[in-house]
This record gives sequence, structure tokens and C-alpha cells, in this order.
Amino acid sequence: MAYDDQNIFAKILRGELPAIKVYEDDQVLAFMDIMPQADGHTLVIPKSPAETLMDLDPKAATYTIQIVQKVAKAIEKALDAKGIVLMQLSGAAAGQTVPHVHFHLIPSSVHDLGKHAVQMGDQEKIKALAEKIKAAL
Repeated sequence: MAYDDQNIFAKILRGELPAIKVYEDDQVLAFMDIMPQADGHTLVIPKSPAETLMDLDPKAATYTIQIVQKVAKAIEKALDAKGIVLMQLSGAAAGQTVPHVHFHLIPSSVHDLGKHAVQMGDQEKIKALAEKIKAAL
């Protein structure tokens, strides 16, 4: 299947849609989920056009997971998180809702997770959490 460059994450990468950014370099972007399952829910995406993990170039996958780890450590430090749920859903059958490979970092216990994308989060609260995470990077 061909990559859909009109998906929401592709539009964020091109600057067509806003995002509350936590980290960015030439290969990866990390930003806050605006419909979080827990406070501090952060998404990490490669800038490479890939729909699922299986479509992602191995070098891009390697680099992206290094940034996932870096951002996870910052979330732990900034929010005093006792645990981080790392989720990567590949394909609609697995629950993937945006056709661009992405990693969810959710500071929470797996037993306390809310359902994803049910309700828009408080944007000011999300921005304040992003600032804490950025300061810890």
C-alpha cells in the first residue's frame, strides 16, 4: 500500500497542522498527544514516510527507538513517572488510527490507562507538561 501523505502526522511534519513539540531533529519528532490516555502521553514519529513499523527503513527504526528511549527517560524524570507504557500499533487490525508509524509513551500503570482518542485533553495542561518534559531533555 502506498503511503498517504495527507495523514495528520504528515501534515504536522510539514507544518500544516500544529503540534505541542517536545523534541525535534532532522529525523524524528516527539510531540504531545492531544487526546491523551494519561498526563504526559507523548508520541514519537520518524520523519520518514512509513505507514507501519514493517514499512520503516531499519536505520530509521534504529534511530527512532533511540529517541523513544531518550524521551521516555525525560518523561520519567520530568513527571516523576513510576512506569512508562510503550505502545506501537501497526495496522488497522492492531488499532492503528493514523497511517504513519508512531510510538506512544504513556506515563502510567497499564491498569490505569484510559481509552485512547476518546476525549480532547486540556491544551494548557498538555502544554505545561510538554515544557516539563522539554526541560528534562
